[in-house]
Amino acid sequence: MRLRGRKGIRESLEAQPELVVLDAAPIKGRWREFFGNDHPIYVELGMGKGRFISDMSVRNPDINFIGVDMYDELIRRASEKARNAWAEKGVEEPPNLALLRANIEGIEAMFAPGEIDRIHLNFSDPWPKSKHARRRLTHPRFVEKYIEILNETGQIHFKTDSQSLFEFSLNSFADMELHMRNISLHLHKDSLRDDLVLTEYEAKFVERGNNIYRVEVVIGERAIAAHREAKQEAQKRDQESATSAEVNDPSSAPAATSEG
Repeated sequence: MRLRGRKGIRESLEAQPELVVLDAAPIKGRWREFFGNDHPIYVELGMGKGRFISDMSVRNPDINFIGVDMYDELIRRASEKARNAWAEKGVEEPPNLALLRANIEGIEAMFAPGEIDRIHLNFSDPWPKSKHARRRLTHPRFVEKYIEILNETGQIHFKTDSQSLFEFSLNSFADMELHMRNISLHLHKDSLRDDLVLTEYEAKFVERGNNIYRVEVVIGERAIAAHREAKQEAQKRDQESATSAEVNDPSSAPAATSEG
């Protein structure tokens, strides 16, 4: 992607140290100090123009968010979007959001092991040619890095409009023996999921009727335990429901027999 930035864009970013981070190295392992609290930290890798990360931060004030992209112009646009989103709430400075200019290739230099609670991958470049497979953000070489920085509650939430990338990603997660849940092959098939925040691309794709694919990958030990417990509870409810239906259904009762 080539973006034509405005004149003086770097100076503009440097003037926003409370929101824009141009070098993560000094903050690695200290992101909670940056935010001034111990709330969970969610990271979006490849945030684009910042609609998703801005809206997420407004909807979830008790979670810290970090949007990562490598282009100054996208960071600038995201900063404007973030400030506008919070201005509607009467807040001048986004209190739980940071915009990080960095290359995802070096993610291990941005975050310490176990520092992150969730990673969002939204409409990443599919890199359709086989020779470029290692560049896909769901390739095992990237996923291994994600696993390192995610903590005991860690998860990866992945959305794409690319069927081939989704299939590649599911195979990638499966080959690494990772737990997957809430797999959707058509996320907005029945109706728009207003419980989920849309990205710029997603809004356009949904309007066109395109399929949106989504999966949640459960990484951390506590997250896996909670996932298993939820499955067991769901199975228990299903069994109780089936038993109740049999008891209340007269047609399921054994036929009466006549005596002599």
